[in-house]
Amino acid sequence: MQMIKGVVLLNFKVAIVGAGPAGYFAAQALQNLANDERAFSIDMIERLPTPWGLVRSGVAPDHPKIKTVSKVFEKVANEPNFRLFANVELGTDFTIQQLKEKYDAVVIATGTALGKKLGIPGEELAGSMSAATFVPWYNAHPDFKDENVDLSCDTAVVIGAGNVAMDVARMLALEPSELDPTDTADHAIDAFKQSAVRTVVISARRGPEHAAFTSPELRELPKLEHTNVVMQKSDIEAAIVRAGDTPEKEVKSNLDAMLLISEKEETTQERTMKFQFLATPKEIKGNGRVEEVVFQKTGSDETFSIKCGLVITAIGYEAASLEGIPYEKGKVVNTDGRVNENVYVVGWAKRGPSGVIGTNKSDAADVMKLLVEDLKAPKNSGDITDVITHNRVVTQQRWQAINAAEVAAGEPLGKPRRKSVAREELLKHAGL
Repeated sequence: MQMIKGVVLLNFKVAIVGAGPAGYFAAQALQNLANDERAFSIDMIERLPTPWGLVRSGVAPDHPKIKTVSKVFEKVANEPNFRLFANVELGTDFTIQQLKEKYDAVVIATGTALGKKLGIPGEELAGSMSAATFVPWYNAHPDFKDENVDLSCDTAVVIGAGNVAMDVARMLALEPSELDPTDTADHAIDAFKQSAVRTVVISARRGPEHAAFTSPELRELPKLEHTNVVMQKSDIEAAIVRAGDTPEKEVKSNLDAMLLISEKEETTQERTMKFQFLATPKEIKGNGRVEEVVFQKTGSDETFSIKCGLVITAIGYEAASLEGIPYEKGKVVNTDGRVNENVYVVGWAKRGPSGVIGTNKSDAADVMKLLVEDLKAPKNSGDITDVITHNRVVTQQRWQAINAAEVAAGEPLGKPRRKSVAREELLKHAGL
């Protein structure tokens, strides 16, 4: 508590666990809520040596525009009331109880990192994996660099009907040289260049009118130069009928985009991305590894199968549990973002994996307003530096050193950056 011009200024300390979009938007909201009577000291805590969460390790590398939101994050981080503590892990380096004791409020912004399972026989076979593994693998996430992603088959099946499924399918179906100017992990580019995959099937349980793709993503598909994109016109026309005369705006926009794709003449490209709808996966078969997927036509007893060597599921995510935080159905148990005494949650950990990156901004702003309303008097009982015992903390300055090293490594190759994948290499760039 300090006095400025006769006004008592209350300085509250807030810890944000997770340095992804939700975490930064929460920090930004707090910075915006500061006024003549109250100020905030914000400590952001991140398990990895690098911040930005999904913007770094989730967004498809061939969509660099989406990553420009990182400029917002850097602006937040450069404010004098912000500190980054990366390469620091909740549960290993400190407990949630220690944070609660030291900070006036704790914000959980850890996202949802676990892929939901289909719950069908054969899901454990080699060649079957979740998008929650595949996406961070090609995005240079340190925890996934050694994943065995076998691309020696001709056909891959992607199960799901959202933008993640489409990203996965597109990465598999692109001409690999298209990834050279991107920040795709080096090991993934090498694997894609040796890939035998030429047909990628995106399979959705429900009809096109229920697909969770967004229309901008769909409208980009016909622009793929080296990939034939196939949708059955009859599937889309039937969906238009089912959607009725007054479909929701997003549904209409999606169906219009799909109709355009279905009307496009097939090309002679050797790579194909096919969409199938109303197909429920029942079993993955194979002798030790994936050989085919059995589907049931939704709403009938009819079954059919697709021969393939790779199955990637993209049917949603769940939050990984943290000790001392209540979880239910893959999310943190909360009421409007309140978890329990001086603990709050934002982003996907709060509401599940829904919306786009920008959705987290309004969500975080709403929760931070509640947080500020709940604040009484500052505790003034220390901070995280009192409990961290190791000396390999990546601060904002050290992160900037990592960032500069990656950008410099990418420049001669015409890439926005060349990502370092190994944790030790990242820490070396940081001077640790």
